[in-house]
Amino acid sequence: MVGVKRQATGDAILAFGDPRIPEHIAQADIILSSVPPVDGDPALMQYEAALATAPARWIGYLSSTGVYGDARGTWVGESSPVGTGRRSARIAADLAWQGLEARAPVHVFRLPGIYGPGRSALDRVRSGAAHRLRLEGPLAGHVFSRIHVEDIVTALIESIRRPDGGVYNLADDEPASGNAVIEYACHLLGVTPPPLDDFATAGLSPMARDFYSECRRVANGRMKRYLLPQLAYPTYREGLAAIWHEEQAR
Repeated sequence: MVGVKRQATGDAILAFGDPRIPEHIAQADIILSSVPPVDGDPALMQYEAALATAPARWIGYLSSTGVYGDARGTWVGESSPVGTGRRSARIAADLAWQGLEARAPVHVFRLPGIYGPGRSALDRVRSGAAHRLRLEGPLAGHVFSRIHVEDIVTALIESIRRPDGGVYNLADDEPASGNAVIEYACHLLGVTPPPLDDFATAGLSPMARDFYSECRRVANGRMKRYLLPQLAYPTYREGLAAIWHEEQAR
């Protein structure tokens, strides 16, 4: 197995742009790209020809549910329109991978918020970075979808076992508000939730403010039919509780 990162860390991890990468692509059985787009998709811009002729039996790309844009809180599935969101580069990359003409089936996995050990609401609460927002008017009822990193891995493994190509949403069963997730993390840690801040005066970064400009619920029916009938962590509650219990055991 060979990985590619911005900087090399030994023979098993090559730097992006290393001249040996096309050679490894030509020998790979499984190819997975998680390279974020910039002005186009960097992996396709440099290695599309190699990917198109690769003898791999499975090719995957990790995309984002941000391609759906604002659905005003309604459910979005793999056949829902894309192209109206704020992430134009991600949308272009998502479509480009779908259009890749390769020998192997190409899979596009659209991911929502990802959490897991060391990267969850528990860590934000402990660090003091967690906040709750008073959302009113058009922002009232804002929710978003998420998925535990272990469920992502399981879904990818199942896809590799039965490659069929196409687009998959990978998300858990219960879109929820950020406040609800923080409050449950505080419950597990036995601390008082942070006070409610007014959205206008909370000092959010431009990226954070943009996040609240879109609201959607991500449907996972296709994932459940073909890859993962039963999530290990169907909601944030099971996921956070498992992380907390693992931390206590250590």
